[in-house]
Amino acid sequence: MFMGEFRHSIDAKGRLTIPSKIRNQCQGSIFVARGFDGCLAFYTKEEWEPFCQKLLALPSNKKEVRKAIRFTISSASECEFDKLGRINIPTNLRTLAGLEKECVIIGAGNHGEIWSQEKWDQYYNDNQDGYDDILESLDDFSL
Repeated sequence: MFMGEFRHSIDAKGRLTIPSKIRNQCQGSIFVARGFDGCLAFYTKEEWEPFCQKLLALPSNKKEVRKAIRFTISSASECEFDKLGRINIPTNLRTLAGLEKECVIIGAGNHGEIWSQEKWDQYYNDNQDGYDDILESLDDFSL
């Protein structure tokens, strides 16, 4: 399970250090793709394959399903860790997420997310006050 929040810089070549707490779960690489809300999502191979299978199992006669498949899978890239624990994020993905300098890597359970620091800070500040309401609105969830 991925958890935590980490702040790192991405360099001009698109290399981003992935924290060892996350990297140690990934067996040498991660699959990075378009995420929700303006971030990138990343998965281990063990999580990426079932995710894709669920997506591909949806009815392809529906236009929105085809869009979801195209946007998600066409954007995806397997990124291997270098000796310094960095991945090289392709230009198309950096552009999608607005990754230029400061980044935030967060754990989100079965996947992780990579945000530009500006987008993450804005998202967090806009939504943190509603945390109790969010949990209360979830069906079938209790503590």
